[in-house]
Amino acid sequence: MNLTPFYISFHDPIWTVLLSFALFFPVRKLIWVLYVRKKQKTQGSVSEEEKKTLKKRATLTSVLLSIVFSYLYVSQVFN
Repeated sequence: MNLTPFYISFHDPIWTVLLSFALFFPVRKLIWVLYVRKKQKTQGSVSEEEKKTLKKRATLTSVLLSIVFSYLYVSQVFN
C-alpha cells in the first residue's frame, strides 16, 4: 500500500490543521487576558458573566487568527 500520493495531495491541509490546533489554546488565552485587562482598566472589576462573554469573543477571534496564520505559514514554508 503506497501512501505517497495521498500524503502529497493532503500535505498542506494536514499541516494547516495541526498548526491551527497547536496555536488555538495559547492564542485564546492571550487574547482573553488582554480583553479582561482592558475591561478592568475601564470598569475596575469584571464579573464572571462578563468573563464568560469575553472568553467566547476570544475563542472566535483566536480561531480566525490561528487558521489564517497557519495557512499563510504553511503556504510560505512548505511551498
